[in-house]
Amino acid sequence: MPDEEKELNEKELDEKIEVVQPPSSSKINMKVFLFGLPVFILQLVFVYYITANILINRHEYGTEAATEKPETEDVEDSANVVELGKYIYSVDDIIVNPAGTDGKRLLLTSVGFDVVNEECMKELESKEILVKDMIISTLSEKSLSKLRNWNYKDSLRFEIAANMKNFMPGINVNKVYFSKFIIQ
Repeated sequence: MPDEEKELNEKELDEKIEVVQPPSSSKINMKVFLFGLPVFILQLVFVYYITANILINRHEYGTEAATEKPETEDVEDSANVVELGKYIYSVDDIIVNPAGTDGKRLLLTSVGFDVVNEECMKELESKEILVKDMIISTLSEKSLSKLRNWNYKDSLRFEIAANMKNFMPGINVNKVYFSKFIIQ
């Protein structure tokens, strides 16, 4: 029996030695899975959030304003400077349901069109219903999040001016103004 105990002790020592040996480089470290992988996933989510919400919005709103400026007729003389604010046609109290609100939210706005001359202003007055329809159509296509974004207001002005030029080619709009812009 003492020999059997000796053999058992030697076997136990050999097993303990094998267990105590450092892991080889071919084995995967569990710490990488426990800590590294979740940190990597959090980094991916963070980069996605930054890209999707901040960089794309800046690009979308910043470049639209620069590229969608309404074209005005060429000025015959460089000495003839367009006088802003001389002829302003105002469309007051337009109520619109923004896209995706199911009629539960409203936008109340008043829009002013700075036109080149009195003839353009008279033509706008004679086609007031058509102008209101164009404004309502343009604003009702926009989501509530876009309408709330102050950076988007300039792009919206340029879009309304461009739609006016496409809708009524004879009207030359210098600038579009919002005298009211209330979201409820």
